[in-house]
Amino acid sequence: MPRHVRMAGPFQCTPRVHMSVAMAHPYSDLPPHAFWRRAVSDTPADAPVCIAVPKFRLSPADRIATAGSCFAQHLGRALRGAGLTVLDAEPGPAAIGPGLLQEYGYGLYSGRYGNIYTVRQLVQLLEEVREGAPDPDLVWQRGERFHDAMRPGLDPDGLDSADEVLQIRRRHLQRLVPMLRGADLFVFTLGLTEAWRCRRTGRVYPTCPGVIAGNFDPERHEFVNFRYPDIAADLTRLRDLLHGFRPGMKMLLTVSPVPLTATASGGHVLPATQYSKATLRAAAGDFADAHDDVDYFPSYEIVTNPAARGGFFGEGLRQVTPDGVAAVMRAFLAAHGLREDDASDPPALAEKIDLLCEEAMLEAFSP
Repeated sequence: MPRHVRMAGPFQCTPRVHMSVAMAHPYSDLPPHAFWRRAVSDTPADAPVCIAVPKFRLSPADRIATAGSCFAQHLGRALRGAGLTVLDAEPGPAAIGPGLLQEYGYGLYSGRYGNIYTVRQLVQLLEEVREGAPDPDLVWQRGERFHDAMRPGLDPDGLDSADEVLQIRRRHLQRLVPMLRGADLFVFTLGLTEAWRCRRTGRVYPTCPGVIAGNFDPERHEFVNFRYPDIAADLTRLRDLLHGFRPGMKMLLTVSPVPLTATASGGHVLPATQYSKATLRAAAGDFADAHDDVDYFPSYEIVTNPAARGGFFGEGLRQVTPDGVAAVMRAFLAAHGLREDDASDPPALAEKIDLLCEEAMLEAFSP
């Protein structure tokens, strides 16, 4: 039975500081959620209080578009399960089962664009949608089969020719236009700072050439680790492009809590992961602070909360557990004054379906 959301009662999370004669300093009258002990160590990790105060409230009538890295698949599925209106520009064939639909990239996001790990990759996609013409160089080959370089994992067996790849991509770009023109809110989950790009064009790929398809050539391909100024500039460009499709479209940014599978930076994967997440978090937060129509939701902070003691990560310490996803979505719905009508188990919000994640394939190359 489908679930629906409705407005919950009002609640107050905004800090209120009462300047009184007896007050000695600004910390004297802060609310409980401003203190680590009350808000973190003494609070269950799956029930953070007042962790987000949204700039704008969502309603079931809002039309939501989603994109991002692997973790964003959880968010889109949970938003649909909570009864919110998540757009889908490219629904899959009705006769195909859910497992096969997911394998071919249907229903993961609001378009069949696969995982978008960096802001630059999303900016390039929107520019391509606006132009309406795919780049012929974006066809990779594996054996006798051909793949779309920007979503190489979505046709696992490949296609018969480069022309077929470009025809399907052209249709893909066309179908995204009405979705983007109809969206009230674009939810984007930032995932990585590391990427591989074409030296000649500067176009970044969702995965390193040669991992799924194509051939890596150090003369043609180079590694890039985007810095804060790069990401800030890309977020500005992203907002401008979205407003070009629909003036006034709002943005909601989150940061994926999923660690890097591997780093090509030359360093240890742990500090490489921390650099990536810290940079994305800082850029997303500052960008949201600078724009009234952009908000930030702390998915990353909820999953990595020390109070969870690692419990929101499954075996391998990369994948977020159903309980972790449920904690994120409970906090999200509460922040927006929404709630489920039925009393289903919270973990049911996170369907136990493996995420489609190209980056995870790098594990196969571990010595």
